[in-house]
Amino acid sequence: MTNRRIFFTKLKIALGQALRPGLGVKRWLLLMLIGTLLIGFSLALMLAARGFAAWLFLWRSPSIWPVIGFLFIGGGLLVAGGFLALNRTLIDVAVRTVAPDTPRPDNREVVKTLLARSHPPEMPLKIVAIGGGTGMPQLLRGLRAYTDDITAIVTVADDGGSSGRLRRQMGMLPPGDFRNNIAALSEAEELMTRLFQYRFAAGDVAGISELAGHSFGNLFIATMAAVSGSFEAGIAESSRVLAVRGRILPSTLEHVTLCAEIARPLSGEGGAREEWIIVEGESNIPEAGGRILRVFLKPDAVRAYPAVVQAILQADLIVAGPGSFFTSVMPNLLVPEVRDAIAAASAPSIYVCNVATQPGETDDFTVSDHMRHMRLHAGNIFTTVLANNAYDSERPPYPGGQWVTLPGAEEPLAYRLFSADLISERFPSHHDPAKVAARLMEVYARLQKEGGAESSLAGKEPRA
Repeated sequence: MTNRRIFFTKLKIALGQALRPGLGVKRWLLLMLIGTLLIGFSLALMLAARGFAAWLFLWRSPSIWPVIGFLFIGGGLLVAGGFLALNRTLIDVAVRTVAPDTPRPDNREVVKTLLARSHPPEMPLKIVAIGGGTGMPQLLRGLRAYTDDITAIVTVADDGGSSGRLRRQMGMLPPGDFRNNIAALSEAEELMTRLFQYRFAAGDVAGISELAGHSFGNLFIATMAAVSGSFEAGIAESSRVLAVRGRILPSTLEHVTLCAEIARPLSGEGGAREEWIIVEGESNIPEAGGRILRVFLKPDAVRAYPAVVQAILQADLIVAGPGSFFTSVMPNLLVPEVRDAIAAASAPSIYVCNVATQPGETDDFTVSDHMRHMRLHAGNIFTTVLANNAYDSERPPYPGGQWVTLPGAEEPLAYRLFSADLISERFPSHHDPAKVAARLMEVYARLQKEGGAESSLAGKEPRA
């Protein structure tokens, strides 16, 4: 469509709205048009040949000038009267729009309301959360108290359990992490969590052993994807049906396999020598034993989901973690376009470090160890860290577990560290949603202030 056609289409729509019956506008426009015509006609008479005009109007009058004056003044009065009446009509329309149930609303209140509408309320904070596993739902539960504009970017490298079975049997992306986050952002979160996490046992459905081990949420998403025609459409429709506050997006739509290079002790060598092996499959990595040297995707040059790149570039705040560092958070950052978008974004990016180590992945890791591997895999896209400072070395987070400890006072840091009590009282190895979200908002407000932009979130209380 050309620019001219677009202009006339918009003009037609605007005129149709302004001239629709019942507004009382057309009559005054017609009156102004008649007045304008009279003024124009009087000017034309003044410039035309006097003989013809005198014969037409005042063939018995010695002069036509009184007629010209009458037409000009009369036309001016019609234009002025029509303009005043039109102005009053438009004000009445505005009053009826602002206060339809009030016979005679106060003019000052009408003006205040119109001015308020001309300055829309503050836009909600746009937050992008990157991760997966069990850590991201905890973060989302906290963030939803501050904004509804949340975009959760989730890994598609899961290949274990029910998700792995659906991935192999149906050729679809793994739905497990999407299931958890949909439940976390749903209006009826408690009920949806119980429903989506329900797993069929062998005896639940007689004669259908294939259902054993599958969660209802995974089957629901798989069905939605089949009905909608694509996985991403299935996620969007599931979110709409379940009244999800926010969006859940896959970091890529391509099928990827997470691989790890691991150094583990050689058997019979007493730990003196190590062998380096490549382990394929997200679910196999924690079971391999040894130290994870690096993780990578196979294939490595995958394209990001375009909506993910757009969300990152438009975000006000980008958060990675918490969650399984190598198998939930890192696979998203291994997608080149996701990594590049974070680097190009103007929003501050914060990594939320885990409160406890994860067996087979981050044994003996400190906060600095997490950040060293973050730089190794993703560069310097995250230079601000939020970590837990409430841990007791005498009381492990779980049997045999370890706390992720803060760096020593003399340790040089290549990142900026913020800390707070972030642990859950019920589950010490997990973050408390309210604590981590509140501290994130404080850190964000401080970063905005330091950057020259006053944040309205400073001291903001979560919504009821």
